Amino acid sequence: MSALEYPKGIAFLGNFVPRLCGISTFTRDLYESIHAEAPGADCYVAAVTDTPEGYDYPEAVRLQFQEKDLRSYRRIADVLNFKNADVLCVQHEFGIYGGPAGSYLIMLLKEVRMPIVTTLHTILENPTKEQSSVMKSLTSLSDRLVVMSRKGREILHSVYGVEESKIDVIPHGIPDVDFKPVDFYKDRLGISDRKVLLTFGLIGPGKGIEHVIEALPAVIKRHPEVVYVILGATHPKLIERDGERYRLGLIALADRNEVQKHVIFHNRYVSAEELQEFIGAADIYVTPYLDKSQITSGTLAYAFGSGKVVVSTPYWHAEELLADGQGALVPFHDSAAMAASICGLLDDPLHMQSMQEKAYAVGRGMIWPSVGRQYLDTFAHACADRRAAPRTAVAGWTLENRPRLLPSRQFKHVARMSDGTGIFQHAIFSVPNFHEGYCVDDNARAFILCVLMAEKEAASSEPNVDRLTSVYLAFLAASLDYDTGRFRNFMSFQREWLEHAGSEDSHGRSLWATGVGAARAANQHRQRLSARLFEAGLPVVESFTSPRAWAFAMIGVDEFLQYDSGNQEAVAMERDLTDRLKVLWRAHATESWPWFERSLTYENARICQAMILSAQRNDDAEALDIGLKSLAWLASVQTTREGCFRPIGSNGFYSEEGVRADFDQQPVEAQAMIAACQVAYRATQDTRWLTEAKRAFEWFLGRNDLGLPLYDFSSGGCGDGLHSDRVNENQGAESTLAFHLSLTDMNDAELEMTPAAT
Repeated sequence: MSALEYPKGIAFLGNFVPRLCGISTFTRDLYESIHAEAPGADCYVAAVTDTPEGYDYPEAVRLQFQEKDLRSYRRIADVLNFKNADVLCVQHEFGIYGGPAGSYLIMLLKEVRMPIVTTLHTILENPTKEQSSVMKSLTSLSDRLVVMSRKGREILHSVYGVEESKIDVIPHGIPDVDFKPVDFYKDRLGISDRKVLLTFGLIGPGKGIEHVIEALPAVIKRHPEVVYVILGATHPKLIERDGERYRLGLIALADRNEVQKHVIFHNRYVSAEELQEFIGAADIYVTPYLDKSQITSGTLAYAFGSGKVVVSTPYWHAEELLADGQGALVPFHDSAAMAASICGLLDDPLHMQSMQEKAYAVGRGMIWPSVGRQYLDTFAHACADRRAAPRTAVAGWTLENRPRLLPSRQFKHVARMSDGTGIFQHAIFSVPNFHEGYCVDDNARAFILCVLMAEKEAASSEPNVDRLTSVYLAFLAASLDYDTGRFRNFMSFQREWLEHAGSEDSHGRSLWATGVGAARAANQHRQRLSARLFEAGLPVVESFTSPRAWAFAMIGVDEFLQYDSGNQEAVAMERDLTDRLKVLWRAHATESWPWFERSLTYENARICQAMILSAQRNDDAEALDIGLKSLAWLASVQTTREGCFRPIGSNGFYSEEGVRADFDQQPVEAQAMIAACQVAYRATQDTRWLTEAKRAFEWFLGRNDLGLPLYDFSSGGCGDGLHSDRVNENQGAESTLAFHLSLTDMNDAELEMTPAAT
């Protein structure tokens, strides 16, 4: 029993039965063992689901989320935080979570507040860049890590730099079964006169079963009583892709080798009771896997711990478990060696009996009650460590000083600036200026804000949010001229459109907003209307020439593709606009002026943001390099000697051959920089980008050239700019929305921070 107190609330996250896979079974068995060893604890499961219709889960599964729906990960994080479990036990395997290399899981883990214990079922010695990024984030976010072999701990330390003190080696659990002679089970299965070789588990090409079949002619020549049982269904993912191609190939191979009478295929997922009988009847368990880097095999652990003689290829888990003569290892892809090893064992039944007894004795330390107690010790350790060293947030910030740095949401000025038509463009001080009317630019920004608030925050505390979401979307819908495919921009107070078509930039912002609505709006009707507006307004972008309009549209496309990833028109448009920005970069960028144009003007960081987003979606290394390089340079020219943010001034901007304008400084520049740096951080996990985002946000609060705050804490509005001698006291829509959208991004940043960023 641990000297530490066991947690009272334990949430498990991973696959779960009846989904067919090894992780599902493991999560089920671990849950049941913990529940049995700590009967007073409140244990429940959050299951990741790979089908839209889900599964008929048992009562243990209280929560489920869709593998490929990022929003559902965020919702589950919110629910887990609300349920306030003491610890979250995560099962990690690259193939079971959505996003590149399963990166959606990282977004969930960055938002939960309880200690995290992660069991790593796969640990790659030579990961891809995306896998490495995910693994480093995962190991950083987890309070403790569980591996099932010493080799796993070694790789975590040498490849990923994880301190060994953070890693617990706990064996793969196995059922506690009696040690009985094989004849007991053979009689039950009607094969008492046969010598049984067994391979079980989900079937797929990596299992190497073909090499055992090719070894059978030599084995049968010496031991004609041998039968090889291949137990298990084909992996569901393989069925989706290739059907039963692999299994049919094995059947054909058995025919060619004339051993078909000695091979039995049981093509089904058997119950635990049936599996125990098949394992009990086996004389030799065979794991002919092809990949040395397999760090864990549940089937190997189960068979070995049940007292079976094992013949295996030398993948990492087998090398470790079968060391010192506890099993037989044969080279990969070597059927002759496989045959020789099997025959040698069958020739020496006394030696086999000794190996069986030794394996069973070792297996007593692997039974689920023992494994469950070890996990409980790890949970207790994780909770104690978290209490002793609470996690901090953005560099230099703590949860304690967050209220000072990140103001609470004051939505009342946004509501004050809005009526039943939309949000007014301008204000005189904090009073709406009716004379200037409305524009689609600001209603697009306001719609994005409301959608994000409903998605990320307790929007119910702001009763105006739901109503205004519909108002702003209705404005966007009214602004679209379906005949031309163009969004109009300016509307008078009398609700009269003042132009036939708005600017390219306002059109791009409208696509951005409708893309966000399609991807994130909680209301299905708003999603569908947003998608309709987006699709109607997208084609005309092909004729645009403004790089910023391209960037706004690209950000919108990136959002929309979360709603409809198969929309080929959107995919093609994103790639086309990315290529156009590449052309500008190649034409204008130099070592001293790494930019897309000969001047820096307005919302410059949006171009960088669009390139990084496109690069991630399309695995475009060149676009990523351009986006990060240009953003790094932009950050450097927008930082003063004193270390505060100084955006390019609108009173002259900054040309390559000229002098930069320091004023007037606009809130939308800080907002654009914050958003672009957040995207850069998510793409690279480089915490320098969080430092840059923090710097830009502090500009609103007074860390600027004049030392004056633009954000009005009493009204919830934001000044329209920073002049050379004062703050512009008018609190228009663009500036106020820039602040509130920035606050949303910074709240996300606080949730995303890891211990490594402190």
